[in-house]
Amino acid sequence: MADIQIFEPAGRAIPFTAEGEGPALILIAGHGLNVTYLELLSHSVSEEDFRVVSIGSRRPSDAAVAMHDLAQDVVDVMSHLSISDAWVGGHAFGGAVARVVALDHHDRVNGVLLLGVDETGPSAEALAAIPAPARDAEVDALQAAAWETPAPLAEGLPVLVVQGTDDPIAPVVNGEKLQAVAPDRVSVVGVDGGGYLFPFTHMGATSWAIEDYLDWD
Repeated sequence: MADIQIFEPAGRAIPFTAEGEGPALILIAGHGLNVTYLELLSHSVSEEDFRVVSIGSRRPSDAAVAMHDLAQDVVDVMSHLSISDAWVGGHAFGGAVARVVALDHHDRVNGVLLLGVDETGPSAEALAAIPAPARDAEVDALQAAAWETPAPLAEGLPVLVVQGTDDPIAPVVNGEKLQAVAPDRVSVVGVDGGGYLFPFTHMGATSWAIEDYLDWD
């Protein structure tokens, strides 16, 4: 498994891991979660000849942070690793950030991967679903303050939605609604029995859905 590194452009402390070789896939962690919960998924996908970079949230500071700032963090890590373009995705809140990356930096994004479609943002229900040791209260607050209504889909980019069939935070209907907006380029794959933390609890099915689509694409 890859070790966590910290990238600190202009004083920002952005945690990330990177492993594998091949076309790049970016995975952005969900609300308040330490990036390590993505390590099994990242490792599995990287073994199929992908370069997988998992990115967590920057550490809070005195400055207010918007979703566009979190999107810039992602692109700065890509540049730091000499990644010119990638599939950019994320889990729940991280997927909302990925949608902003695709709008703000369209030329750096080959497609968008949404591990659950979160339409409401950080909530008490979402926090209750996350094991306390994995959460960071300061990051929780930073992300809650940054949250905006999810950005529209960037023009022309394919979108893969992988979603847990039992996810109460990013329910199946959210992915179905998104697919209805752009049926020609939004694909949806369900993970049977997957709840909010399905990228961790159902890593195998999640990894297979990603690998199968990207190999085909």
